[in-house]
Amino acid sequence: MLCMTGRVTTLGMSRWTEKGGSVRTLQRLMHTPIEWGAVLWALVNTYLLDRDKDYILAGDEVVVSKAGKQTHGLGRFYSSLAQRPIPGVSFLALSLVDVEKRRSYPLLVEQRVPVKRVEKNEPAVKRGRGRPKGSKNQVKSTPVLSAELTHLGEMLRATVRRIAPLKVKHVVLDGFFGSYPATWMVREAGLHVVSKLRHNAALYLPYTGQKPRRGPTPRYGDKLNYAALPPSALVHTITEGTLVTDTYHLTVLHKDFPDPLNLVILVKTQLRTGKRAHAILFSTDLALSPFQLADYYSLRFQIEFNFRDAKQFWGLEDFMNTSQQAVTNAANLAFLMVNVSAILLQPHRQRHPDFSVLDLKAHYRARRYLDETIKSLPFSPDANLFSHLWHRFSRLGGIRALHSDHLAA
Repeated sequence: MLCMTGRVTTLGMSRWTEKGGSVRTLQRLMHTPIEWGAVLWALVNTYLLDRDKDYILAGDEVVVSKAGKQTHGLGRFYSSLAQRPIPGVSFLALSLVDVEKRRSYPLLVEQRVPVKRVEKNEPAVKRGRGRPKGSKNQVKSTPVLSAELTHLGEMLRATVRRIAPLKVKHVVLDGFFGSYPATWMVREAGLHVVSKLRHNAALYLPYTGQKPRRGPTPRYGDKLNYAALPPSALVHTITEGTLVTDTYHLTVLHKDFPDPLNLVILVKTQLRTGKRAHAILFSTDLALSPFQLADYYSLRFQIEFNFRDAKQFWGLEDFMNTSQQAVTNAANLAFLMVNVSAILLQPHRQRHPDFSVLDLKAHYRARRYLDETIKSLPFSPDANLFSHLWHRFSRLGGIRALHSDHLAA
């Protein structure tokens, strides 16, 4: 997989392997049950982890388009690339993000199977206006989780148990999960959520007025006006040309959430046109600083780079397996190679920080070509010819040429 070109399928891999890598051997591998979560964690824990650094978890869904009709879990899923639902298969993924290096490493990938919705013909019972007679204030009930949130919650709990020696407190999710059911699911797993709310979310400042003479003290104060945010909440302003970015930090209440939320509002203003836009980030961790909260949410995009590499280089978009076990193994093999490539890139990036996966594949492809060339020669080449061949082969398909001292004998 490191040296092959073309589509990464079972047949394609068999054409690049040496003795012992036939199509049947790879097919048996694809149908063998493997504890992929343990394998991915073993790689990260052994080669990529530094326990003195800070880490967070990132979760998201990746959709792979499929034209056939026999693939396990086939359905119509929304694709952010296509901006519409497409026929394909979907996978839920959790990655460990290194806050300092700003890189993400896949930990657990499981297929999401579409659930058929059952239509209820029973008419909804309408309640009269006002508060029911005799009702009292109650603790917010447990939300009803969707099949996707239930699955993601199980993955989170399994991951937290597996990486228990590593103290991870936060999981970053995109705006699709910016709701109370998703937040409740994350809190049940023992983590704090960092996510995004809708731009028009109904938020309220805590009540700070005097206690009324009669009745309980109100919980909600003024509704947050995004066009006139409190000046006292402004914590940072940065100007880049004609674009001004203001950062506001508040503790607010939402009627769907039982607990206060740690809120960061990023407001961008175009000075030339006066146009204004804002994004609302939140966390259940009230101790998180506004700069940490915004930084953690920006790190969420690192999992998208895992999806890109798995699709572009390691066969997540190419596999043609159809059975449940084979689909699971093919997808996890692609994410396994994301971690393997991250390990192999480390020594190269010490000299060339921009050394890419494409350069890595060119490096190993050159080793393969050189090995096959030496085997075909009727004589043992001298060092000069050996070095010349290596330089020529290492430039095939790569972006950054390697030095001869990078060659392992």
